[in-house]
Amino acid sequence: MNIKIGKKNIGPNERAFIIAEAGVNHNGSFRIAKKLVDEAVVAGVDAIKFQTFSADRLVTIDAPKADYQKKNTHNSASQYSMLKKLELSEKNQTALKKYCDSKKIIFLSTPHSGIEDVDFLSNLNVEAFKISSADLTNIPLIEYAAKKRKPIILSTGMSSFEEISKAVNAIRKRGNKQIILLQCTTSYPCPPEDVNLLAMKTMEKKFKLHIGFSDHTTGLLAAQLAVAMGAKVIEKHFTLDKNMPGPDHCASINPKQLSEFVLGIRLVEKILGSEKKTVLQSEKSNLKTIRKGIYVAQSILKGTKITRKMLCIKRPFAGLLPEKIVSIIGKKAVKNLEKDTPLKKNYVR
Repeated sequence: MNIKIGKKNIGPNERAFIIAEAGVNHNGSFRIAKKLVDEAVVAGVDAIKFQTFSADRLVTIDAPKADYQKKNTHNSASQYSMLKKLELSEKNQTALKKYCDSKKIIFLSTPHSGIEDVDFLSNLNVEAFKISSADLTNIPLIEYAAKKRKPIILSTGMSSFEEISKAVNAIRKRGNKQIILLQCTTSYPCPPEDVNLLAMKTMEKKFKLHIGFSDHTTGLLAAQLAVAMGAKVIEKHFTLDKNMPGPDHCASINPKQLSEFVLGIRLVEKILGSEKKTVLQSEKSNLKTIRKGIYVAQSILKGTKITRKMLCIKRPFAGLLPEKIVSIIGKKAVKNLEKDTPLKKNYVR
């Protein structure tokens, strides 16, 4: 079953749906957020995704930072104080959604701090809900989002198949079958040995759902491999400048790399082609010059009985296919044949 996000179809015969993950790389600035939208449009992605949250509802006052947050922000401030600076007001998010609409790019955002975020995004008429790996075990949030009858893109970092199964069942029990599972490793950046793309294929077989990849690597190759393996949704963090202060910038790609990222994926899709095996238009001009036919290897007089050594197989293709050579041996020439004459059926009997 194809899933529709905006005007984009997600399915077996469709191009990968590419999400530029802006996340909190706007650093709380509406101006930077708009610039991120502009760069995403230039890169040619299908959607740009932000994060909707209230620090007061998301974390406790004294919640410690994750290790990667400590490393990337270089200070000892709490997770709460960090996130408080990264909030975008509902007014700004509403304006951002309108800005995305005007730029013909799909606006998405992750409801991070509870069902209030789901309601807010639903009222903004978002095309789908992206549930983060952090909320894969937050069944109440998942159930609530599922009831909105919009596609659910579910990241699976830090999770087991049992936990994924519970989340998928929670969505299905609410009558929502529009589910896309993203292979994800919650590590920023993710080392190559932890990408584990084969798990994506296992999820596809186990849950019979569309699959994708949330890419936290520093390079471009992993996502291209994921598309070659059947990923139909690709998500990648990007920033205006990797050197900006904040938890996610250094594990993101810049605008130039985002454009390369999109071009690389589209090139992979061209290379993959279709499941059909036919003679392609680009091959037809080479077919006769590259393939071979049966030729006369030496002069043969009329009435001579043909032996194998009197024949050869050469380019270009003319006359008879090489597979016919056995049927020619033992027959007699009905006319004189010069060397390198392409043999035809009516030249022997």
